[in-house]
Amino acid sequence: MTSESKKPPHEITNLVRKGYAKVAKEGGSCCGSSGCCGGPDANDIATSIGYSNEDLKKLPNGANLGLSCGNPTALASLREGEVVLDLGSGAGFDVFIAARKVGHSGRVIGVDMTPEMVGKARANARAFFESTGLDNVEFRLGEIEHLPVADATIDVIISNCVINLSPDKPQVYREIARVLRPGGRVAVSDLALLKPLPEEIRKSITALVGCIAGAALVEDTRRMIEAAGLADLLCKTSSEYIDSMSEWSDPLYREIARMLPPDTKPSDYVTSLNITARKP
Repeated sequence: MTSESKKPPHEITNLVRKGYAKVAKEGGSCCGSSGCCGGPDANDIATSIGYSNEDLKKLPNGANLGLSCGNPTALASLREGEVVLDLGSGAGFDVFIAARKVGHSGRVIGVDMTPEMVGKARANARAFFESTGLDNVEFRLGEIEHLPVADATIDVIISNCVINLSPDKPQVYREIARVLRPGGRVAVSDLALLKPLPEEIRKSITALVGCIAGAALVEDTRRMIEAAGLADLLCKTSSEYIDSMSEWSDPLYREIARMLPPDTKPSDYVTSLNITARKP
């Protein structure tokens, strides 16, 4: 395996794009979740992290790829009429849930760097409109380090298990601050590290695409967000998601457990992290 940490940023981006193009085409990820290769079912993952069965039943088929590690739409407390931006929107899972919450007078924009994901999401958007009558979603191709969004035009930014994949996380948070309106808020669910990973895991391309090898320390994440100028920052860690994936014998977490020192488990190193903040 090649060391993720020694690769230039554009190579990391290309590896991640290639991995998630495969997810879009195959409908699930053997790198981590969504029921393939013996992993947990996508809906089981979603309900375990707080999504309601009612929300899941109203999604277009194929929107839930089992790639979530939290519920940012709930964290965001979305209101009717708001403009929402989803970073790394995939097949549209959180976009469609948010679209129902902001209603006809609101709008939800999804940005993803993988053409296959954007194509899948746009097809799902047609099905969403046919079933709901809501024409308030849009999907744009772009990188979260360089958002295709104008300055100060967004009320709420959400993101679900995506920022950890970026090779330039400080730039992502600067972009978040740029596109938010004054008073706008951030609700992110992500993976982060409680302590540095063993070298063998950091070298794993599977762990990179599965969000683990690229994750930052919780303390570093906090510093990046504050340096971007965001305020009222809250970071809440939870081991429940990691423990659930391990108990379900998810392929990625099974592989990580194999590479850890004796008498340790994935949740000793990796945590799900719920982040909320505000632009002053």
